[in-house]
Amino acid sequence: MRTRRNTGFTLVEILIVVVILGILAAIVIPQFTSASQEAVKGALQSQLQTIESQFELFRVRNQGTAPTLPDTTDTINGGWGIMVSSQYLKEAPFNGFTKSSDITLATGATPNIAAGPATAAPSAWGFRDADATATPPLNAVIFAFGFDHVNNMLSNEVGTPAYSQAVP
Repeated sequence: MRTRRNTGFTLVEILIVVVILGILAAIVIPQFTSASQEAVKGALQSQLQTIESQFELFRVRNQGTAPTLPDTTDTINGGWGIMVSSQYLKEAPFNGFTKSSDITLATGATPNIAAGPATAAPSAWGFRDADATATPPLNAVIFAFGFDHVNNMLSNEVGTPAYSQAVP
């Protein structure tokens, strides 16, 4: 009598392989999904540094005055006006979190950066001009809505405080 030789896998072997693949997927997939948020944070951090250095360059070339948005006529290129038209910036910077390039003039001592895509008309960037008459005096501030540069967190991440990027 000939013995029959089984060359296939048993059900138990297949189940063990499927469980191992499931465990590996549970470990690896979250790392890939957070990579997109890390990319947005890296881009925002880089853009804030570029904007800060170009604001400072503008001040040096213009006897200490900062670029401002004094009225609604300075809304060329999404509100970046003189910074783009004078080629301090190649184009209006894009905020990957709010999906916008708009800039708004902020008021108050502590601009709120927590606004994000959930707001009705999210802005990408905020600018508050210096105010030497305030108590205490306020420095000019440029910040990205939805991004805390101090803790490198987006506002949709748990525990994000509202900080802003200061322009010295």
